Formats: sequence, C-alpha cells, structure tokens
Amino acid sequence: MDGGNQSVVSEFLLLGLSESPEAQRVLFWMFLSMYLVTVVGNVLIILAISFDSRLHTPMYFFLANLSFTDLFFVTNTIPKMLVNLQSQNKAISYVGCLTQLYFLVSLVALDNLILATMAYDRYVAICRPLHYTTAMSPGLCMLLLTLCWALSVLYGLIHTLLMTRVTFCGSHKIHYIFCEMYVLLRLACSNTQVNHMVLIATGCFIFFTPLGFMIMSYVRIVRAILQIPSASSKYKAFSTCASHLAVVSLFYGTLSMVYLQPLHTYSLKDSVATVMYAVVTPMMNPFIYSLRNKDMHGALGRLLQGKAFQRLA
Repeated sequence: MDGGNQSVVSEFLLLGLSESPEAQRVLFWMFLSMYLVTVVGNVLIILAISFDSRLHTPMYFFLANLSFTDLFFVTNTIPKMLVNLQSQNKAISYVGCLTQLYFLVSLVALDNLILATMAYDRYVAICRPLHYTTAMSPGLCMLLLTLCWALSVLYGLIHTLLMTRVTFCGSHKIHYIFCEMYVLLRLACSNTQVNHMVLIATGCFIFFTPLGFMIMSYVRIVRAILQIPSASSKYKAFSTCASHLAVVSLFYGTLSMVYLQPLHTYSLKDSVATVMYAVVTPMMNPFIYSLRNKDMHGALGRLLQGKAFQRLA
C-alpha cells in the first residue's frame, strides 16, 4: 500500500443529512441557532470562571477547559456544514477533510479525558476532603491537563496519519455532516485492517480506561455519600457531582450510539446520533453545569451585570 492516494482523490463531497432544498433551509437555521447558543453558552462559562476569583478552584478550572474544548469542537465542524447548506458547492479538499478529522478525533478524546480528570477531582473532594488542597494543587492540575492534551494530540495524529495511507477510489460522496472516521473507512478501496486494529486498541485505551476510572470513582463517591449521617449534607455532596454525572451520561450515551456497532452496519440513521454528540452535547453542557449551581449563577450574574454597567458608563 502506498501513499499515492493524494493524487487519486483531491476532494470529497459533504452531502449532509439531506439533499432536499427545503430540508437544507430548515437544517441551516436549526444548526445556526444551535451553534450560536453553544458559542455564547461556553464563552460565558469561560469568562465567568476566568473573572470570578470564587471559581478559581480545580473543578471550575477543568470545567473552563471542557467548555473551551466544546467551543473548539463545534467550530471545527458546524461553520463548514452551514456553508455547505447554503452553497451548491459541497466540496471539501482532501487536506481539509483530514484536518477536520484530526481535530474531531483529538477533541472527542480530550473531552473524554477531561471528564475523567473531573471525576478524580470529585472523588478527592468527597472521599478525601482533608487532603483536597494538596492532592489537587495548581501544579498537579496543570500536569493532568497537559497529559490530557498530549494524549489527545497523539491519538489524533495516529489516526490521521494512518488515514493518509488509505486509498480512496470510486464515489467520493460523503452522506454525512463532516469528515468522520467510520465514513471515510467505508469509502476506502484499499485494505483498512490496520486502521481497524489501531482504532480498537487505542479506542479502548482512550475511552474505556477513563470510563472504567470514572465508574470506580463514582462507586467510591456513592459509598462515601451514603456514610454521611446528615440528609442535607448528603444532598449537598451529591449535588456537586450531579452535573458532571449528567454530562458523562450524555457524552458516552450519544457516543456509544454511533461507535458501539460494526462498521458495516453504519448507516444514515447514525447521523442523528452523530448530531447528538457533535452538536447537542456541547450545547447542553453549559446549561447542565449552570443548572442549580449557585456559584455559577452568581458568577454569570456578576459577569453580565458588569458588562451592562460598563455599557451604561
């Protein structure tokens, strides 16, 4: 197998969810609205945490980075999707497609790793509260975040470089909203066994290892909460984990709908599940973390009031 596929294919056609003009108009306004809500929501979360010293804690440090990842994630895919919905030219270059694939794969992995790090933060806060300050020091938080980024970048590079070895021929039409790993592998006319093997091996490490870690963390957290005598203290302890647990459930639930199935069964119906994890999840995260979170409510209120007063001044 050689690397001559770049001379064979120069571009792909991203046909999206529907080729009907009426449906495309509806989809354009729907995705534009969702994109704007996602951008505004995640930017507000980042600004509120950055400017409010009360939120300068490990939990909110990782939350700000999760919001940045979600912001980067949707910006990697939705703007191109919106352009395609309004244009007759649906083409995306070979290099552009692989670039989109790289950031897609890397950012999904980064989201997952940051969620696992946040689970560890909650475990230390509830199960080892007396050691929290030293166990979650600023230096360790930066080290954990750097490790998350390094693993994500490496994960994305491995799969993108492997994809450059794949030969594409015949139809270059992608009935999808962006360049996605499974879709590209289905278009390949060369042997993709190595890609599949590496995808399974690295996927188990990047996704199932953190998932197992999160499950173990929450088992211990639940045990610790059940041992708390006061009902109000139990509720307070659980409420600090509820938002994270909801985001983890949404993330893994939508991701498993797409990827926990054989490649040959991958079909257009999975586009709905892809929209869920690629668009809906990043949009919902700010709402989930803000819901019933008094600290975040206060920070957002002070941020918005400050901006309003600056305009009046």
